[in-house]
Amino acid sequence: MSLVRKLFERQMPNWLTRLPKVQKEWSSMLQTLEGHSQEVEAVVFSPDGKLLASGSHDTTVRLWDPATGASLQTLEGHSSRVLTVAFSPDGKLLASGSDDKTVRLWDLATGASLQTLEGHSDWVHAVAFSPDGKLLASGSHDTTVRLWDPATGASLQTLEGHWNWVRAVTFSSDGKLLASGSDDKTVRL
Repeated sequence: MSLVRKLFERQMPNWLTRLPKVQKEWSSMLQTLEGHSQEVEAVVFSPDGKLLASGSHDTTVRLWDPATGASLQTLEGHSSRVLTVAFSPDGKLLASGSDDKTVRLWDLATGASLQTLEGHSDWVHAVAFSPDGKLLASGSHDTTVRLWDPATGASLQTLEGHWNWVRAVTFSSDGKLLASGSDDKTVRL
């Protein structure tokens, strides 16, 4: 039923009597990337689209080539489930947040864990870089949002106000606002 087949169906030589067996309908799915041993909780494309990162309950982050489906690297270091992943705007760093109450910063050129950011008292469920890459925000089940300096790993600020788990964080395109979403049914700016 493909459009290409329909378009050129009349140009098929009549001496072809045995056509290949193919599926009547083709799936739009391009690939299935396999390698994690437990549930995949988070996926994100790099800014240039040349990498895909996935975080899993198997405590690892995997880097994939979305063009080929190849598993390029497995980043290990978290001691519990990885719940969130985010690329820096320049695509050189990856942040991951985990049930182990930490955020890890990874150097994508080497796969090395550069920093382990500690300060949350519960699961880290969301991470996001500012558009200029100079800030990293993390949202936690401890009801706080933390701002970090990704260059040094320093905790810059703790934002309080939610009374339930923070599940999402994102920066505005100009980097002047940070939004957080929570199980308390609110979004805070």
